Amino acid sequence: PDILDHMRVLFLTENFPPETNAAATRVFERACYWVEAGHQVTVLTSAPNFPGGRLFPGYRNRWRHVESVSGMRVVRVKTFITANQGVVRRSLDFISFMASAFLFGLFEKRPTVIAATSPQFFAAVGGWALAACRRVPFIFELGDLWPASIVAVGALRNGALLRAIERLELFLYRRSAAVVALSSAFKRNLVARGIAPGKIAVVINGVDLPRYAPQPRDEALARESGLGGCFTVGYVGTHGMAHALDNVLAAAARTRQRDRLRFVFVGPGAERENLIDEATRQELDNVVFMAPQPKHRMPAVWSLCDVALIHLSNNPVFADVIPSKIFEAMAMGLPLLIAAPAGEATRIVVQTGAGLAVAPEDPVALADAALQLMDDDTLSTRLATASRTAATRFSRRTQADTMMAVLEATAAGRGGEVAKCAEPAGADEAG
Repeated sequence: PDILDHMRVLFLTENFPPETNAAATRVFERACYWVEAGHQVTVLTSAPNFPGGRLFPGYRNRWRHVESVSGMRVVRVKTFITANQGVVRRSLDFISFMASAFLFGLFEKRPTVIAATSPQFFAAVGGWALAACRRVPFIFELGDLWPASIVAVGALRNGALLRAIERLELFLYRRSAAVVALSSAFKRNLVARGIAPGKIAVVINGVDLPRYAPQPRDEALARESGLGGCFTVGYVGTHGMAHALDNVLAAAARTRQRDRLRFVFVGPGAERENLIDEATRQELDNVVFMAPQPKHRMPAVWSLCDVALIHLSNNPVFADVIPSKIFEAMAMGLPLLIAAPAGEATRIVVQTGAGLAVAPEDPVALADAALQLMDDDTLSTRLATASRTAATRFSRRTQADTMMAVLEATAAGRGGEVAKCAEPAGADEAG
């Protein structure tokens, strides 16, 4: 018990603040609570460069650099840096992190447990190998069904390479002492492929409630962005192949005569420049692209939005995904508009009463729903109230406590029983 009261957690994640993607935020915010509870946390990560493949100001791509962040030890290792596009170059990036994290992890003080998060799953390969060498349990946090997700966007075709990666994927699930799945659908997928259900805990994503709450519109940022007096439908997050954001431009084209309505894009991604070029070509004056913002500015960005847009490609693989922006928007008290395959995320939005759901990649339905929310104040207010109420069910602190219970159970040799650590009823209701 004394050991579990003061766990030494070694966590591998290629993305970490000041990067602002979902994995970076999730790992950091949970670890803050673990440190607060008295645990020692070391994060093995890379120099921040995602998604543009350019180092953030003040950082260098050194072989090893140690810093302290909010009470946790952060070890940044050298990687092959590239933009978040192109299968070959991104694979070199992933593999280089796997190798560097494994190598330098050997010199860290022996941890109680080692965990790694996906995507990308080569980080999990490094975590498993490191745990095997250090003779400690390994926990695989499953953030995405990789490689299925990259097949879905056409970045990888069926063939010998895909079959080899899938074999490696199943090997990792089987050899992990425990698996933490970010959605109930991920767990169902693994169980259907022969992974023991008892070793899979469902810990749905969440939001750090002290950081996000309803607030007045940031008028200075609104003026700077040309959004004064507008009704804004905001997409905040990665602009990638999985998000099919050209459909949002099509919806904007259908509503360009409604002067007050604006579609706002905030965030980085491989498709961002293409979207800007297409909006310019179509002369879509009702579309605004804001520069990517640091994490601490996200509440101000959300304050500009009257509606939070959740958008995913029309592919069954993405029915299992729960975008983390759902929970941030809920905490900000925003009504949600989700266009995604029917599944986990859609059920959360509909069952909590937090927003409207429309068919994915249907610009007519998306445009009609945006206009309905703009024109019906009573509906928008009702959805916003339900959204804020629902946010309390997805607290980051609760998620951090549940994840720590999984780590403790695994350290105690009960990795095959970690499903008991999560609350199945809550997971099923949400998912």
